[in-house]
Amino acid sequence: MTGLHADGFPEAAVRARARRGTAEVFPAAGSYGSRLFGAGAGTPDAGAAPHGPGDGLDRARLVPPVFMPRRLEKLIDLGREPLHDDVDLRTALGGFTSELPLYLSAFGSTRAGSGDLAIAASRQAARLGIPMVIGENMVPVHGYRGGAERSALLARIAAYVAEVPDGVGGLVVQQSTEDADGEVWNLLYSDPATRPLLDSGRLAFELKTGQGAKPGLGGMTVVGRAEAAALAGRFAVRDVLGATEESDESGEPDESAGSGGSGTSPAPGTSPLLLRCATPGTFTQEILRQQIRFMRNNYPRARTWVKFHPGRDVAEAAAVAWAAGADAVTVDGAEGGTGWAPLVLMDAAGLDLAECLRRIGRPAGCLLASGRMWEGGRAVKALTLGATAVGLGRAALLAVDEDPDNGLVRLVAALALEARLLISALGQYRAADVGPDDVWWSDGSAAPAAPTAPGVTR
Repeated sequence: MTGLHADGFPEAAVRARARRGTAEVFPAAGSYGSRLFGAGAGTPDAGAAPHGPGDGLDRARLVPPVFMPRRLEKLIDLGREPLHDDVDLRTALGGFTSELPLYLSAFGSTRAGSGDLAIAASRQAARLGIPMVIGENMVPVHGYRGGAERSALLARIAAYVAEVPDGVGGLVVQQSTEDADGEVWNLLYSDPATRPLLDSGRLAFELKTGQGAKPGLGGMTVVGRAEAAALAGRFAVRDVLGATEESDESGEPDESAGSGGSGTSPAPGTSPLLLRCATPGTFTQEILRQQIRFMRNNYPRARTWVKFHPGRDVAEAAAVAWAAGADAVTVDGAEGGTGWAPLVLMDAAGLDLAECLRRIGRPAGCLLASGRMWEGGRAVKALTLGATAVGLGRAALLAVDEDPDNGLVRLVAALALEARLLISALGQYRAADVGPDDVWWSDGSAAPAAPTAPGVTR
């Protein structure tokens, strides 16, 4: 190098791409399975826009009123001044009853989301009495039966069924294009493992059309060459991740490899780590309607959920899904987490969750929201904008990593206390009673959109 510099320009990032090429499009390959990603995962550089944690929802403020007629009603009902303990958080969502306006977001086939941590999260979600979503591509990647041991999918289901109390919670299983090829829903609908949930009305299938961290793309993971060869018939596998000289001969991910590594990428065809890509599926209004009708006709005892990425037409998509009979619509904001995604998608694509909720306005059915949820303030703000409940993803995995037995239970206890304090401060005593008047946009953002249809209620 000659010592040439370019002030005010992302020089380090340019030089990294010059050294490592396509490997720099992704996080460090060696971090796969040990780190979780989302918006802001890219390292800010000189001249690049910083990606901090403050999105539109974080910048909004909850605004308690002075006059509180609902508090008076509660006072009369109780015969005493109400406290935050009197806030009822039990929620009807997606055809289920949940002890809280929460659900466990989908963990798919990524390493971080399909091992022991996912089983621990399943157990604790069941104990909490909240629904759990299992993500896509579990069967195409890990198989259904798993030989002598339970497969990753059935192990999570068994852990949940063993702990969930009667009458609350519910299991939701996603299906994508590759899952459909494996007939995942058919297998689960007739499996004795899911019979207790099916018989009690606590089984749902979710059609996944996208996710917040990589809107418009399918699922992605990092695999070694041996696994890539086994998966090549079901998934696209691409040699774009590169590997530094620090990578070991086994092909196992190494923390020093990948984005920001010091080495140069090897010639194509020699990298020990490869990118496994799932297809995102193709949707139009009519295709979506027909898919939902197919689900309702073929699995009449299961609830029907649909998940959307934060697309510019998310309000129209949600309206189509509800009109076709979906029991719940999940919207994953651009802040949503993932086990693996291109940095540019996480940092530059998709609407943030606040804008998604504003565009949808008053929902015509059950609306579920996810994206960087971990504490009560953000959760209650989402509820004021029309969400029925919010999902915990990365926060849940981190909590069970901290304590596999009670970490998620304690995290949720803190969130629930904050939610009760805030909802009570707003003069309400049910989670469903907060609304757009309870939130103020300090950045001058527009008020929530008009209802999707006259006279609809949440």
